[in-house]
Amino acid sequence: AQLLKEKEDEIKHKDFCTGEFNANQLHTEKKEREEQDITAKIEDLDMNIEELGKAIEGLKKEIAEMQVQLKRAGEDREKENQEFQTVVADQRETQKLLKAALQVLSDFYSKQGSAASLAQQQGKRQEPAGPPPPAGFETYKKSAASGGVMGLLQQIINDAKAMEAETIRAEEDAQKAYEDFV
Repeated sequence: AQLLKEKEDEIKHKDFCTGEFNANQLHTEKKEREEQDITAKIEDLDMNIEELGKAIEGLKKEIAEMQVQLKRAGEDREKENQEFQTVVADQRETQKLLKAALQVLSDFYSKQGSAASLAQQQGKRQEPAGPPPPAGFETYKKSAASGGVMGLLQQIINDAKAMEAETIRAEEDAQKAYEDFV
């Protein structure tokens, strides 16, 4: 009876060991799968870290390039502004000088019958020396479309004003473009 009891205890113990062995094996397999999953996740995260590191380096290079471009844009803008200032000052000075010249000429020509008048005097017409002009040539007369010296000066003043206005518009556009870039 004792042998039967020992046999029964041995069978129970064997069943217990087999159950524990199976449970341990299942637990081990589960842990191995978890380890594989974690290892795969680590590798994936390592790859992400490497990719992000490369992306960060690329972005740092882009930032450095943008800073260089920003510096160049600032320098270019400064040069453009200096050129603008020079052109506008030149145009304003041109207008001032030409207006003064126009005023002097206007005062000069407005003196009717003055001894200082440059108008040709009517009277004896002096013939040029040399042979007469060939046939087909007409006598010289002033073009009706021309405005004379005073008209020419006024046109130059108007052109200077237009160039000044165009330069100011271009400066405003350049400033706006620079501000948009910055």
